[in-house]
Amino acid sequence: MAHLPRLAVTRTAKLATLPLGYAGRTALGLGKRAFGRPAELIAAEVQARTAEQIFTVLGELKGGAMKLGQLLSVLESALPPAIVEPYRAALTRLQDSAPAMPSATVHRVLAQDFGDGWREHFAAFDDTPAASASIGQVHRAVWADGRPVAVKVQYPGAARALRTDLRQVGRVAKLFGVLLPGLDVKAFVQELQERVEEELDYGLEAEAWHAFAEAYEGDPDFAIPPVVAASEHVIVTEWLDGVPLSRVIAEGTQEERDRAALHLVRFSFSAPTRCGLLHGDPHPGNFKITQDGRLGVLDFGAVKRLPGGHPAAIGPLLRHGAAGDIEGVAEVFRREGVIREGVEVDLAALASFVGPYAEPIAVPEFAFTRDWMRERGLYMFSDGSSIFRMLNVPPDYVVSFRVLTAGYGILSQLAAKAPFRAEAERWIPGFADQD
Repeated sequence: MAHLPRLAVTRTAKLATLPLGYAGRTALGLGKRAFGRPAELIAAEVQARTAEQIFTVLGELKGGAMKLGQLLSVLESALPPAIVEPYRAALTRLQDSAPAMPSATVHRVLAQDFGDGWREHFAAFDDTPAASASIGQVHRAVWADGRPVAVKVQYPGAARALRTDLRQVGRVAKLFGVLLPGLDVKAFVQELQERVEEELDYGLEAEAWHAFAEAYEGDPDFAIPPVVAASEHVIVTEWLDGVPLSRVIAEGTQEERDRAALHLVRFSFSAPTRCGLLHGDPHPGNFKITQDGRLGVLDFGAVKRLPGGHPAAIGPLLRHGAAGDIEGVAEVFRREGVIREGVEVDLAALASFVGPYAEPIAVPEFAFTRDWMRERGLYMFSDGSSIFRMLNVPPDYVVSFRVLTAGYGILSQLAAKAPFRAEAERWIPGFADQD
């Protein structure tokens, strides 16, 4: 039976090839260097080949390993210029593609969840997957009533594979320093482990998907296909045509990039207010641009439930940060108990951490660039994150900042300029207020 590799020994062996392969190429590079080749050229070769092996293995494993790769792919705009091209090619492949599982396996999952007569639900079903992701793949089909639909089928063994992957990836976390020096991969892995169970529950995802679709039904800016049917391992939604956001990043005009970026920010900022949910997996593979210019949103497995909307302190916190008022930031943190009574915090360090989050909404219009992400954005994941972890930060705030950071990574890939501050004023309570 060919499907998602799930035996611990097999998956561990695959992941083990990463550090071994890297060490071998490093030794080869040192050997070449001894024969007079420039150190910079050797380093570039090692980095490019390491990237190719890392993401080939992650893609083959799918599961948690690929999920980590997708997360890293959002941050490719922070990679050093000398090596960004080979990394970008390897990373982009992880956003919406992976080796497909056989049609017989797909049929078995459908029969398991919809019964032996599962084909009666469909007028047509395409066995060739239209897209593959970390824990499932998508097939085009036609529902019995004639509607074109997308059928998302979870890989058999996905639960076991995810848990195994995340344990093993944690053990080789240092290797990812080749990609982004200073990146706290272990913290990412820990967060992914906490989200695993929720992402595996397609019934729970279908509920969130329905809530988003209902809240944004008829919206002129967004297209969220409604859920048609769902089970533990299968979600059926109406099909959504559109241009993948990754293509807009690669080939779009400046106008298309700016419009996509504005819609991405509007969606992220508005969702907690409009439906009490935050889309927690902003990477290009989850977005399309429809023919009429709307932002199509897909995949609601990673969703943070915020029934009260944005955390109350987020607006004042970003407002003080945007104004450069670090004392105000500290005061908000003290009121919320994030800075415990009697604890002294290095305000300069706090300013360095909060600054990159607030800078894009400190001015009427802001232009994201890869240089900006390299110079400021990466701080959110490296030295600055250690300051953040020292504070008593509620989980809702951690998720909000993580999603904001990932979103900034996409906006930097788009190299977009737009009035993001107005979106914060419109959708984040407390941002436009005065104390």
